[in-house]
Amino acid sequence: MSFNKVAVLGLGKVGHLAAELLAEAGFAVTGVDAREVSGCPFPTKAADLTDKDALAAILKDQEAVLSCLPYHLNIGVSTVAHGLGLHYFDLTEDVPTTQHIRELAKTAKGIMAPQCGLAPGFVGIVGAHLADMFDKVRSIRLRVGALPQNPTGLLGYAFNWSPEGVVNEYLNDCEVIEEGVHKTVSAMEWLETIYIDGVKLEAFTTSGGLGTMCETYADKIENLDYKTMRYPGHVELMNFFFHELLMRENREAAGKILTHAKPPVDEDVVYVHVAAEGWVEGQLKRKEFVRAYYPLEISGKKRTAIAWTTSASVVAVIEMVREGKLPQKGFLKQEEISLTPYLATRTGNYYNTGSKSRHG
Repeated sequence: MSFNKVAVLGLGKVGHLAAELLAEAGFAVTGVDAREVSGCPFPTKAADLTDKDALAAILKDQEAVLSCLPYHLNIGVSTVAHGLGLHYFDLTEDVPTTQHIRELAKTAKGIMAPQCGLAPGFVGIVGAHLADMFDKVRSIRLRVGALPQNPTGLLGYAFNWSPEGVVNEYLNDCEVIEEGVHKTVSAMEWLETIYIDGVKLEAFTTSGGLGTMCETYADKIENLDYKTMRYPGHVELMNFFFHELLMRENREAAGKILTHAKPPVDEDVVYVHVAAEGWVEGQLKRKEFVRAYYPLEISGKKRTAIAWTTSASVVAVIEMVREGKLPQKGFLKQEEISLTPYLATRTGNYYNTGSKSRHG
């Protein structure tokens, strides 16, 4: 069932770029935001996005909806989309939100596809792709870091991503599979050192990045985990901030303090390090996908690495659904998406052109 009309909710950096990429890919896009937004290459509307009736009125003529809103609004948006029989896509990494969407998907007329961002999302697609190369896989390790290229200060960080999302992933429990057991562990632990292109990074557990992979690989794998990468010293300071200063008790204030201290930068980099190990014809092997993604010029404007990697990830999925290369209804797991046709979409191809591999 091909479709064409897509509403994009939330026209921040990621939402605006996603809407532009959808338009470039031939979709009829309507942008919707809580405020009036002008000067867009697609029509826009202003609406109270917390009002289900107002949302339903705007979405009734659409065929699909992409939510680029804060995660806590997606339960309402997905419920309205489900009621109207629309395809639904979002970028959430929030586990309870995804559980709500899974319930809706049981009776959905369209596809319900949350977690279509960078992590969860793109890295899960890559991880599953590597795992498929083995006769038997023993571990999948997913690592992502969205960082300033030229860090300053002890934190070595800039909030180019949603402060709500970062605080959430630093504090919520993390799903893992450890020695064959599916369990939850605390965030900001299991510290390890990783080098990419000679840059020293630290990685530590954060929540949400695995999406539904623990369920998919239960009883099939010994170890599966997701970690966030930062410059060395970051996680010790974040543990001090959230736990010793008790900022975990006021997440909203924590987000405001951090973004006030570390505003966004234009010169960012997204590091991706995905590795899988397993057996091929009885021999133990390791496969890696290691990339550094930098800002790109798209539609005549320079876009940050985090904005284009996140936007391109979900738009590539929407393109695949339109082309009939993915299911047309029910719940979509990211790890069910095949990497090769994903990268072959008009928008997924940015992952080929915007990267620097370890080998140049």
